Amino acid sequence: MTTTLKKTDTLASSFLEAFYSKKPDSPWTELVVHASGLLREHGLPAPKSEEYKFTAISRRIEARLKNLAHAPHAEKITAEDLHQYLIPGVACHLVVLNNGRFDRSLSSFDEAAFTARSFSEGEIPVELGTIAKAEKDPFAALNQLAFQDGLYIDIPANTSLAKPIYILQLVSVNDQGETVHPRLFIRTGKHAEATFIEQVVPIQDNPFLLNTVTEISLGHNSHVHYYKLQDEGKESMEVSNTEANITQDGTFTSVVISLQGQMIRNNLSLNLLDSNTVGNMYGLYLLNGGTHVDNHTNVDHIKPHAESNELYKGILADKSRGVFNGKIFVRQDAQKTNAFQQNNNILLSEDAVINTKPQLEIWADDVKCSHGCTTGQLDEEALFYLRARGISKEAGKALLLYAFAGEVLDHIQHDDFREYCINLVQNRLGSNYAS
Repeated sequence: MTTTLKKTDTLASSFLEAFYSKKPDSPWTELVVHASGLLREHGLPAPKSEEYKFTAISRRIEARLKNLAHAPHAEKITAEDLHQYLIPGVACHLVVLNNGRFDRSLSSFDEAAFTARSFSEGEIPVELGTIAKAEKDPFAALNQLAFQDGLYIDIPANTSLAKPIYILQLVSVNDQGETVHPRLFIRTGKHAEATFIEQVVPIQDNPFLLNTVTEISLGHNSHVHYYKLQDEGKESMEVSNTEANITQDGTFTSVVISLQGQMIRNNLSLNLLDSNTVGNMYGLYLLNGGTHVDNHTNVDHIKPHAESNELYKGILADKSRGVFNGKIFVRQDAQKTNAFQQNNNILLSEDAVINTKPQLEIWADDVKCSHGCTTGQLDEEALFYLRARGISKEAGKALLLYAFAGEVLDHIQHDDFREYCINLVQNRLGSNYAS
């Protein structure tokens, strides 16, 4: 089968050449063929692409990566070595991905409480590719073409996990720069409750593209908290497509904290499929240097009596750049919907840039919906008030910035992880933003 694309999309052609012939007999061949067709037809985002017009990640990949093949297994890491990469003080079920592949030897979890396995260890989930559809985003199609294996987590019905599932993604690449394409599928049974913490840790400070797709299927009356911490190397590029189907009486809460990375694109979509469902989306990005973070969110209200809450906040310094694009859809049958969306930003430098676009599309008439955004500078009157009471300019600035950021951190329900994030944010604000 030809992999020829229009001449202008050499990047997609290169990926197709690198991956299409690698898995002709895999259990997910049909997904590979479908994804390759999409990439041949549409390619990867061009500079004028509407959805990626503020985030030229395709151009950055071409400039920074010499090798587009999937990175091999990371260097051998012992259990002793692993401790330096873990979040201290957080008791958890540890699930490790080693360059996108489930590493059972490094993982440590209660196998009687839930299932965690690679796709190759059993049948692939029947819903794979039907939640985060390849048609929705070109990088989701690229992942569907390129992923080498996947992580499947299944939480049985009536299970309430006392400890969070900590998904640690270790990335090890050479100095030429390589790509990693993790694929995750998470299922919760009826009346299940679970908390997830996801973090990416680069082993070396080399350029790489991490292109992750996570599909989440919630059973009736199940409740999931999903926390993602992005504090990566200055050479890292990341595209994350996370999509959740939420069914009757279910709740899904996402908190994304973005601190460092060369260029990060987060696509987060929640589908409220039934009544009495709740989708919460919170985000905090503290950017300095040349870090670029783009958050694209989507909430789809399909049935009546559902609720969504969204709050993203950003603090940008130096020549950093932030992008926020949030969409709320309220379908015709989704009467009695409550949907709220807000994006607030503080710019600490004349060179920092934020592009923000909150959006509502409503086809129902009995709803409560609101959206908005603000962009400004630090409140000089509040800073003067603090300085008049003996607080230094640097300390006062850090206090005001933390008060701004703290509203998002309060939505982290796990105490130990919240304290870790609070300390991380306070240290970051004190050292990098207070001058």
